[in-house]
Amino acid sequence: MLKLITPLLAFVAAPALAQPLTMDERARIDRLVTTTLAESGVPSASVAIVRDGKIVLAKAWGKANETLPASPALPYQIASNSKQFTAMALLLLEDEGKLKLDDKVAKYLDISGGDRITLRQLLDHTSGIQDFWPQDYSFEAMSHPTKPSGIVERWAKKPLDFSPGDQWQYSNTAYVVAGMIAEKVSGEPLLAYLNRKIFKPLDMHPLDLDETNTPAFPAGYGRYALGQLRLVDPPASGWLYAAGELSMTAEDLAKWDIARMNRSLIPADNWAAQETPTKLNDGTDTSYGLGVGIRSVNGRKVIRHTGEAVGFLSINDVFPKERIAVVVLTNSWNTGSTYTRLAREIENIVLPPAPAATGADSATTAAQATRARKVFDQLRSGTLDRSLLTQNANFYFTPQAVADFRSSLGPLGEPVAFEPSGRPTLRGGFVIQGYTVKYASRSLDLSTFYEPGADGRVEQFLVSPAE
Repeated sequence: MLKLITPLLAFVAAPALAQPLTMDERARIDRLVTTTLAESGVPSASVAIVRDGKIVLAKAWGKANETLPASPALPYQIASNSKQFTAMALLLLEDEGKLKLDDKVAKYLDISGGDRITLRQLLDHTSGIQDFWPQDYSFEAMSHPTKPSGIVERWAKKPLDFSPGDQWQYSNTAYVVAGMIAEKVSGEPLLAYLNRKIFKPLDMHPLDLDETNTPAFPAGYGRYALGQLRLVDPPASGWLYAAGELSMTAEDLAKWDIARMNRSLIPADNWAAQETPTKLNDGTDTSYGLGVGIRSVNGRKVIRHTGEAVGFLSINDVFPKERIAVVVLTNSWNTGSTYTRLAREIENIVLPPAPAATGADSATTAAQATRARKVFDQLRSGTLDRSLLTQNANFYFTPQAVADFRSSLGPLGEPVAFEPSGRPTLRGGFVIQGYTVKYASRSLDLSTFYEPGADGRVEQFLVSPAE
């Protein structure tokens, strides 16, 4: 994959740079990104770094598509990093007296549980509305155009997964509902409202994601298991909407991060409201506010969100106390956690050293592990029992996918260990469990989704290189 890495591109940064990166820091970042792209096969990365509240680096490496070199001027699909803008739109509409976040959804829209769900619970993922896209692949329905109302009819009118406020469960559907409400009370399309209130004042130039699925923009890539890197088919129009409809440059997202650090443009109480972690009905802290996560990384507070579109992964980290932000946009998925690795290691360069954080793993049930191992072994040999899969998983496992799984996993032989990683969680009506597949000389990550129950079929089964 070294041939995919283009020569170094010129640094593009904001007009005024404060405390610019040292030559050593620039060289380390350049080596890191160049080497990581070559090792992972990810075609390109666009990176922006904020230091002391100023953009000190905006640079791109690699290829945006088969004929277009990567450039920091190109917008990448940021997907769920868009949620913070949707959430802020509702906060601003509350300032205008057009809604209240503690209003019930039923006041504006007819959905299941609308008389119990507040607008705030749409934004903090405690509504109980089932997520329409929990999978890390594009399922069959996404090959057909849709509208927000179509998503609401199919998913937001299902029975709730839980009583509002009882649990935290990520829901793209809830953000579609929020976007529709924002448009209803503002009287204009959501993107037009955001352009008027946020993007134009900050000199940001985002596009609707659906408009960027052309050869003039970065293309999405992926692979099946450890197979050949391939262009992915973009979804039909209308699927991400208020849950993730934006494409923008890393530098544009960094401008938003600077506004967050400075508490500028947006009223300070709205910034604070967005960054306040929600508590469940039993008092449990969710570590998520209104469209952003609130984490502690090596003892430092970070405002974080990631994004996943078809063939794209991104991460945006803001360290408010240190006045540092790191944006990493990539045009590949199912190729390992390259985007988070790049963000973490860039942060290690631009932030002072800190003790590494630790975490605890927990085993899932023996039945799930046995089922996962069975499917893994079938894919290694190319003899997949499709009765074990849901309709969406069968759609994902095309003949090409099965062939790539077999050709890339089969030569590795028998794993020496097959272990659960992390705790099982719920999302979109599925049980999610990760595994680490170990060989003598390497390890793989396996992401699995199951239908609930002892005999639940497999909804997702994705293999990628372990970090």
